[in-house]
Amino acid sequence: MLEVRNLQVGFRQGRTTFWAVRGISFTAAAGEVTGLVGESGSGKSLTALAVSGLLPAGAVAAGEMIFAGERYPFADQQLWQKLRGRRIGMVFQDPQSFLNPLSPVGKQVAEPLRLHCNLSSREAEEETKKLFARLGINPAAARMRQYPHQLSGGLQQRVLLAAAIACRPPLLLADEPTTALDVTVQAQILKLLRNYVDREKAALVLISHDLGVIAQLADRVLVMCAGFLVETGSVADIMYEPLHPYTQMLLASLPRLDKPLNIPALPEEGGRDLGGCVFAGRCQHLIPDCLEKNPPLVTVHPGRAVKCLLPFNVN
Repeated sequence: MLEVRNLQVGFRQGRTTFWAVRGISFTAAAGEVTGLVGESGSGKSLTALAVSGLLPAGAVAAGEMIFAGERYPFADQQLWQKLRGRRIGMVFQDPQSFLNPLSPVGKQVAEPLRLHCNLSSREAEEETKKLFARLGINPAAARMRQYPHQLSGGLQQRVLLAAAIACRPPLLLADEPTTALDVTVQAQILKLLRNYVDREKAALVLISHDLGVIAQLADRVLVMCAGFLVETGSVADIMYEPLHPYTQMLLASLPRLDKPLNIPALPEEGGRDLGGCVFAGRCQHLIPDCLEKNPPLVTVHPGRAVKCLLPFNVN
């Protein structure tokens, strides 16, 4: 379904380009949820924006995407205009920032149906009503006439999801879709996403810093640190047998009742400027080579890879 090859995203300052995403490659299969995790600033959201063709002004990108058999170079984001909405749907983390406060929510969801699916206004309205009912935005007809400020945060997120899946895109990107939602609404949104993947055999790339959300929904997990992919594997591999010290640190940061938190401090990432491992400054298993060698992402066994000189817990 989706293959990303050597994606790089950076920002120019004078003659220097500062790279925030540094040469990552991954795939997302139809009918599968691929989780992308990492700390704030690790490059997760920029990756999603690049794949959806929505990079901010001033960003530079390199690499290419293979989607449905077609090649799309990231350097030319204008090519994405024929993909967004119809072939690629995007669920953002803050619906209040992406819903038009001056337009009824039903009209906002019907718009991509008219533009991308060539439905008449009446047909788009009927399809929106059915979509609202299926996503639990009830009573659908009344909700369609309401404005975003008249809806709760959970309903706003459902409307954003409705707009993203209105044209039944085969690829869905969800960037922190449950941020600021209570646990009950969070579970409902995740269930709706899973139902869409199963019903449409779509590929879902789920971006989150919440490992609990990833564990609940993802099939495969990609772990990002400072713009690099440092570990990939099934959700069971990542959660129960993490190989990279960074992944182990992320899991150790989850609150537990039986032991105190053990989160390393945040000093300068010592290996970055020397060409070494970007996690070297915080790694509890540091060896001298870590400051000088930036290891490649090495396949441990099919579907399992790690970017570390000392991959731990390898059987």
